Amino acid sequence: MSGSGITGLIILIIVVLIILLVVARSVKIVGQQTIAIVERFGRFHKALNPGLNIIFPFIDRVKRTIDLRTQQVTVPKQEVITRDNVNINIETVFFYTVIDPKQATYNIQNFVQGIQNITASNIRQVVGHMELDETLSGRDRISLELRQSLDEVTETWGVRIDRVEVIDIHPPTEIQASMEKQMKAEREKRANILQAEGERQAAILRAEGEKQATILRAEAEKEANIRRAEGVQQAIVLEANGRAEGIRLVAVGERNRIEMLAAAGLDEKVLAFQSFEALSNMAQGPASTIFIPSGAVNTLASLGAISKVFQAAQEGGDQL
Repeated sequence: MSGSGITGLIILIIVVLIILLVVARSVKIVGQQTIAIVERFGRFHKALNPGLNIIFPFIDRVKRTIDLRTQQVTVPKQEVITRDNVNINIETVFFYTVIDPKQATYNIQNFVQGIQNITASNIRQVVGHMELDETLSGRDRISLELRQSLDEVTETWGVRIDRVEVIDIHPPTEIQASMEKQMKAEREKRANILQAEGERQAAILRAEGEKQATILRAEAEKEANIRRAEGVQQAIVLEANGRAEGIRLVAVGERNRIEMLAAAGLDEKVLAFQSFEALSNMAQGPASTIFIPSGAVNTLASLGAISKVFQAAQEGGDQL
């Protein structure tokens, strides 16, 4: 290969390399949730959105790439003094989101450091108006006041403060020991109160139970007495009804017998004869004395049968 051929090849390679360099400087790929700030001749030109972007090489340059996702930054531990002159250490964390990449790039050099400094300054101001007990129990209040103070400043920085949280509050060691004793005393107090309340409730429940048991026993005894009285009453009624029914049946039978005798047309002699048979049966019984109505004696005498009755009575040793 001649010298001119080699020179041409070298020039070609240089041209290809320049073209590749120009293309590489011209093409910018921006990731998702990311914004690239482009300057032209040192001034803001435009913001590159996520995806493939083309810029003029050697004229435009990417000054800064900003992540649009919510970011978390921890503020270093700050020593502050409460209103009642107690030194405490507070750890905080804040969450922010860049909403205007241009302002976040040109309105402040380092907005994260600026937020940290403002947070540290405002913690001293907020906690300085609070006593120790208020500080320990007022984390939400501290977080709210810190966020409000940060919003006023970061609004011009193109940054939105999403949340500010107090991670931990560290009082001095002697204060912690005193607080632990106080909490222990409070727990014992609450335990004693709960125990007394439980005993009181138990006593009330026992009294209520005894009262209900007494009422139920009295109700049961009352119901039993009523049932017994009703049983006795029903027994008396049934017995009386039985006796009345027996008397009624005897009366009905006697009435039917008389009606049948009257219907048969029996005269007085037949009736007297039947009475005589009845007296004979009575005389054969265990009784030693028989009372005969005077009317029946006259009838029997008229029939001539009275002598037989006396004879049967004398033979049996009975007395008329």
